Amino acid sequence: MQGAVTATADTFAQNRARGAVAFDVHVQDGMTRRRELHESGSLRVRFPSPEQQGLSAVFINTAGGVAGGDIFNIDIATGEGARLTATTAAAEKIYRSHGPDSQINVTLKADANSHISWLPQETILFDQVCAVRRFDIDLHETATLLLSEIVVFGRTAMNETVARGSFTDRWRLRRGGKLIFADTVKLDGDFAGKLASRAVANGGVAIGTALVVPGDESLVEKIRDVSSNFSSEFGISAWNGFALVRLCGSDAARLRADMIAVLACISPAGLPRLWLN
Repeated sequence: MQGAVTATADTFAQNRARGAVAFDVHVQDGMTRRRELHESGSLRVRFPSPEQQGLSAVFINTAGGVAGGDIFNIDIATGEGARLTATTAAAEKIYRSHGPDSQINVTLKADANSHISWLPQETILFDQVCAVRRFDIDLHETATLLLSEIVVFGRTAMNETVARGSFTDRWRLRRGGKLIFADTVKLDGDFAGKLASRAVANGGVAIGTALVVPGDESLVEKIRDVSSNFSSEFGISAWNGFALVRLCGSDAARLRADMIAVLACISPAGLPRLWLN
């Protein structure tokens, strides 16, 4: 019996998805161009036609989602003066786990006067999820960043909820080598009960975060000017050289619309085209 259990565990481990993408971009003839690219496993990245002076990167997970025990690593670097926008071809789904954590690790490094916009579509968590996501961001003092993430707890349109599970979302941001932002969201056990609590999500089923570097009170006021139309609860503040917007809503589609309004204030150049399809 013990041998059968071990064989099942080994088979499970061998069938876990692994994916990694690492690339850097630089300025060539006044335009941002890809330089080195390494892909492995079920994670791929494609680069549509250049848009003005920047470059867009679209991530594709050929595994069709993320399940317990899967590991995905993304490593991006922008050279001096380069501009990059990264997004995903579709919302990412993280399914239930029989025990092992799903792991998503994102490393962003921006050199002098470069810019990274990290704007993936939603991450959807399913019941009994076990997932750990990590962002490690290293900016030069003159680099800029726009990072947006939306997490949806179950597909309510299909009567799906997340009753139990575990989700850890760890963000670390350094600028000029100095840690300026550290944030960790952790939910485990009774998801539904905790999300129903007023101190956590007040019944919300989706959360969104936008992190902007640099960010100041003028940007905060600009976002507040459009916030009267938000259907989500929100908080906006600026300190330590960056601005942060948090959204929490009872409807994922409406929260997405609120985030689009936020990003339009921050980046008049607009969202990736895939967001609008």
